[in-house]
Amino acid sequence: AAEALVRAATARGLALTLPHDVAEDAGRGLSGLVGERRVVLGGSGYVLSHLVAGEAFDRANVENGAAVVAVGIDGRAAGLILLSDPLRHDAGDAIAGFRAEGIGRIVMASGDRTDVAEKAAATLGLDAVSGDLTPEGKVELIRRERDTGTVMMVGDGVNDAPALALANVGVAMGARGSAASSEAANVVLLADDLRRLPLACGIARRSRNIARQSAIAGLLLSGGAMVFAAFGYLSPVQGALLQEVIDVAVILNALRALRG
Repeated sequence: AAEALVRAATARGLALTLPHDVAEDAGRGLSGLVGERRVVLGGSGYVLSHLVAGEAFDRANVENGAAVVAVGIDGRAAGLILLSDPLRHDAGDAIAGFRAEGIGRIVMASGDRTDVAEKAAATLGLDAVSGDLTPEGKVELIRRERDTGTVMMVGDGVNDAPALALANVGVAMGARGSAASSEAANVVLLADDLRRLPLACGIARRSRNIARQSAIAGLLLSGGAMVFAAFGYLSPVQGALLQEVIDVAVILNALRALRG
């Protein structure tokens, strides 16, 4: 939201004043002095809690599904800023890729209004959605999901950092995300392309399967050779040569992972 507001102001040629005495309530909003005026931005509930009693926002013209930033100035309700937050162009392909990899549960955890999050989740065909989440709410959601299985979380904002740290695998969108989310994550995706994630999952699973095959085959073949040698069917030289052949075969099988 902050980047969108700055871009809109710059496009209109508006002068940007550096605020001071800024206080942020992570995931809810922030306040500060712009010149001599106290400005509060964030969710409508958060902003109203900083205004004089009786203040209210007119939501009559708020579009269903639009993200809203409330603004209060000097204790009064100044207005609502509506933001269009279209889905990423690669989101649908990424979800389809995860489904193809056998990932059966995909959940959206969003700080946006619940109706906005539900609209996006319905478009993508997700299994569950939670909106109006604070950073603490996202952490609690990850904790509940971990009770039922291994959890990978993808995020890019400061508010995602605690949940990324709690997930079994935290993935930060490093190309456009915050430094805090990158530091908390286990994996930083430098390319701004969500489709890389299901591809990486597929490569990881294939590599794990090949490693398991190689280990099991190597142990079985080596064990069989030891039995034959113990009963005198193989001389020491033959046993040594056979072990080398087994090692080479296992290595060649492992190299299949390089073919992607």
